[in-house]
Amino acid sequence: MTIAEFLPDEIVTIRDLLRYTITTYNEAGLYFGHGFPSAHEEANYLILSTLHLPFDQKELWLDASLTEEEKHQLFALIKRRVTEKVPVAYLTHEAWLGDYRFYVDERTIVPRSFIADALFNDFDNWFDEPESVKHVADLCTGGGSLAILLALLFPQATIDAVDISNDALDVARINVAQYRLEKQVHLHLGDLFDGLPKNRHYSLIISNPPYVDAQAMSSLPAEYQAEPNLALASGDDGLDHVRRLLKEAPQHLTKNGLLMVEIGHNRSALENAFPDLPFLFLSLPGGDDYVFVLRREDLV
Repeated sequence: MTIAEFLPDEIVTIRDLLRYTITTYNEAGLYFGHGFPSAHEEANYLILSTLHLPFDQKELWLDASLTEEEKHQLFALIKRRVTEKVPVAYLTHEAWLGDYRFYVDERTIVPRSFIADALFNDFDNWFDEPESVKHVADLCTGGGSLAILLALLFPQATIDAVDISNDALDVARINVAQYRLEKQVHLHLGDLFDGLPKNRHYSLIISNPPYVDAQAMSSLPAEYQAEPNLALASGDDGLDHVRRLLKEAPQHLTKNGLLMVEIGHNRSALENAFPDLPFLFLSLPGGDDYVFVLRREDLV
């Protein structure tokens, strides 16, 4: 796909640019897996977000004229999206989980998680006394989005968020500061449980770890290859990180503690590898096979 060096002169309004962007996206064969399911929805987001216009009032702006400066700014982003195939979140430096906005750049994976769906759907029902939850851990926290959601869900709890990448934690620091949660969310550099404070036990441990298997890694769309490899790959069968989580979690959970893990499309491989564990897979808006829950008693 080749793209012109400049926008055609005929593009005057936001509507013109939206149509042009959708056509250009479709001709380029882009992959949409970072928050927007179609060319139209992503193009709409990119344009309105860059222009700082509200999405719920799109019809008010569609026939508004673009300034030359706005055209140049938007075309530069569109060109990068088409030629470099970077995720749109890296262009706008934002990603959303529900109604919550997070800063993101190339130092960390674009926030997206089925665990967020679980947290949004009456998650406090898992605990008889949610206010008694004092310590929660988020392993492989990336940019810190799930740790922040946990802090908002359990305002009385201390959240320990761990990642092996200092670059990712730098992004997480930005997000934690934006939500003013520095006193509640504590960021730690380390490899899974190795990064947690010693002798602390958790009512809840969550993890959205790397879970892409070797075969899938070799054929990922360019948009995923733009993300840190460290945040995606997990050995030949995609279960290297999950094996450690299952083995080491009991040492860090309270007596009735809960482990929640996202495993992507690896349910069959997981159940074949651990046939004796009573995995409970959650029924979520995005699907029923992506997040499992185990109690400490199940693991020991």
